[in-house]
Amino acid sequence: MLWVKENEPENFAKIAKIMLPKDYIAYKMTGVHSCDYSDASGMLLLDVKNKCWSKEMMEICDVKEEQLPKLFESYEVTGSLTEEAAAALGLTTNCKIAAGAGDNAAAAVGTGTVGDGGCNISLGTSGTIFISSKEFGVDRFNALHSFDHADGNFHLMGCMLSAASCNKWWMDEIIGTKDYGKEQEPITDDKLGENNVYYLPYLMGERSPHNNPDARALFIGMSMDTTRADMTQAVLEGVAFAMRDCYEIAKDLGINITETKICGGGAKSPLWRKIMANVLNINVNI
Repeated sequence: MLWVKENEPENFAKIAKIMLPKDYIAYKMTGVHSCDYSDASGMLLLDVKNKCWSKEMMEICDVKEEQLPKLFESYEVTGSLTEEAAAALGLTTNCKIAAGAGDNAAAAVGTGTVGDGGCNISLGTSGTIFISSKEFGVDRFNALHSFDHADGNFHLMGCMLSAASCNKWWMDEIIGTKDYGKEQEPITDDKLGENNVYYLPYLMGERSPHNNPDARALFIGMSMDTTRADMTQAVLEGVAFAMRDCYEIAKDLGINITETKICGGGAKSPLWRKIMANVLNINVNI
């Protein structure tokens, strides 16, 4: 919003309503300007603890409350299909539309990570560790995000910018293969914990817990004995150790995590799941 205000003031002056992409679709279906708390948490305009728009942030961004959507819990009904939308979709106006949720909050609900003390790891293009809580908590160093959860409670989340995308980059661009499983076959159990090659997964900077857009990836510890499999293993382990960085912040806050669910494309790899369990020293369940 501030960028638009400073760089495109003529467009900023025309803004009538502010909404996220999914909420625009809901608006077209119902005519209701709405947003859920979990997705709104990432807008920097929400008072996450008190579940209302922040007057301080609205003032900073020069945004009026009437421009912002009405807030709902993810499971609440925001409206019904309009006659126009019902006709276009082949449905009736009795069809109810719920507020929905942000991507990671929805994934957490899908893996059963709700209530107090649940944990979910997502190995997608980016990677997240998502910890559900009934109480609002803040990491004083801002290494983890404090958001509202889709279950009506709260959650802490660490987000690394490059997770499964690191493996995709290594396989597709560097090795030049789509057969990820075959490349992982030489990495047997006896190799785990014995690799002398290390990888830092900062292909696009980093977000949690090292908020640094200039951070960059690298391999360390290579020698004349280093093999392709060693480097493949290092990529998988590097992502796991970056996830542990976020996990350690949560532990420092007194959160006791003994197991986690895992989802995302990277979770399809049994080897990567095993590495994640070893590095975090907790049970990892699909």
